[in-house]
Amino acid sequence: MNVAQDESSQACLCLLCGLPAAGKTTLVLELSKYTTLRGWKTLPLTYDELIPQDAFGEVSTDCASHPLQTQTKWKQYRQDILYGLGQFLQDPSQEPAAHGGIRSTVLSHLSMALRSQAESPSPSQNKLLFLLDDNFYYQSMRYEVFQLARQYAVGFCQVYLQCTPELCVSRNSSRAVPLPELVILDMLKRIEPPNPEKNSWEQNSLTLSSSEKLGNHDMQSLTNLISYAFDNPVSPIIDDTEKREMDRESCANSVLHQADQTCRRLVSQAMRTAKEKNTSPENLQSLAKQLNKLKMQVLQELRNHIHQVLSINPDEAIDVKRAVNHTVDIFKKQLDTIFECSLAVKD
Repeated sequence: MNVAQDESSQACLCLLCGLPAAGKTTLVLELSKYTTLRGWKTLPLTYDELIPQDAFGEVSTDCASHPLQTQTKWKQYRQDILYGLGQFLQDPSQEPAAHGGIRSTVLSHLSMALRSQAESPSPSQNKLLFLLDDNFYYQSMRYEVFQLARQYAVGFCQVYLQCTPELCVSRNSSRAVPLPELVILDMLKRIEPPNPEKNSWEQNSLTLSSSEKLGNHDMQSLTNLISYAFDNPVSPIIDDTEKREMDRESCANSVLHQADQTCRRLVSQAMRTAKEKNTSPENLQSLAKQLNKLKMQVLQELRNHIHQVLSINPDEAIDVKRAVNHTVDIFKKQLDTIFECSLAVKD
């Protein structure tokens, strides 16, 4: 049975994100009471339980010169979790691979949870709710889950638990195996909360304050969010490569044009200032030649790397202004240096 294609079944990926000890796992347990009343089958995926502890360990001496190896291992486990979830969405009856591994563990975990749910009284609706419990502190981590929902045309929603860092540190200290406090404080600097105004794919998001115990109103808002996600699954990706390429080229041309116009104005302004300072005609000619040469170099560098400057993620808004300002800032710094050196030359 393909969950994504079986008309009698519906699925939703509900992503819980926030700082460590913000209350995500507690929310998973609390939410199960409400989902049972709704008749939903709830299948939790708690990353801390699925990813081995050694994936977060210190880098060993033999790889000290390559500190990203441990991080790469951690990322691979995360990819395996999503792969296992994808396999389950495609065919929940699939038997886990005999060779084991994290993908097999995910499949076994979900299969056992599904069997356990099946042994309970039959739900009124055939809906599968997957609760992904992790920090998901980077937007890119959450986008991978959204892509999975889009691939299998299932529901998608996000819940961001907002909690003060002081309370997270306090809660963490009471855990059996607490994280170092610096880990939480470092994540606080890095965390990227859902931003529906910037990212269309994050529209179905909810922020809850977990500094205090969540009330019935909070849980009602959350179940409404999930219910909406069930009823409005993510549309499968459409191949609009040609249109996106045209949009990128149009955007690139706009950036180049705006940067060129701004740099021209800066050159004209610099030349006027030089004239006002009674710079000799020879030095004015030399200054104009240097500034125009600099402008051509900066714009050529922008042309060569324009698509690296622009975002090519189809679900993110392209920040043309930022790209233009970045180029103009580089040009202005070098212009100022040339201008000062030119004025320092005695006529």
